[in-house]
Amino acid sequence: MTENTCLANHFLIAMPSLEDGNFSKSVTYICEHDENGALGITINRASEISLQEILLQLQITSVIDEVNNQTILNGGPVQIDRGFILHSPAGNWESSLKVTDTIAVTTSQDIMQSIANNQGPEKALIALGYAGWGPGQLEYEMSENTWLSCPATADIIFNTPIEKRWTAAAMLLGIDLQLLSNQTGHA
Repeated sequence: MTENTCLANHFLIAMPSLEDGNFSKSVTYICEHDENGALGITINRASEISLQEILLQLQITSVIDEVNNQTILNGGPVQIDRGFILHSPAGNWESSLKVTDTIAVTTSQDIMQSIANNQGPEKALIALGYAGWGPGQLEYEMSENTWLSCPATADIIFNTPIEKRWTAAAMLLGIDLQLLSNQTGHA
């Protein structure tokens, strides 16, 4: 895979025609993409679970309401019982995948303890599960016009309201998704 085809640090924006329940109107941040496949975190699907519930399962206590009430995302259909923290700055945590110089995804409990104590990374999204693609699968789906892609921005990941991330990511390409047809094809 060449650097030009690597989609790490890109958004995958579901086309309006994608009706799969896991990905309809989704935007996924790609954390890793190589010849073995791709891994991403869907960043615009709020779950019904609060951070307080997750902390209790991990036997971590937080008395900070802002922390306990933080929205948890449905990060994807794979390993939905496992937490993935997308954060900036990248920091120095036990189990992190550095995506860029400033953004990482971490799966270790040390970051959760820090977040509970309000000492975690400056910006953090917590997701249950991830989106994954096998070798060549994402490239095939891209060729079938299932996804749009563009370089990601930390502003959309961390500052844009969850319900606006799909349209905001597409606007990075100058595309108003509301104006696209649900029908796809090849010219």
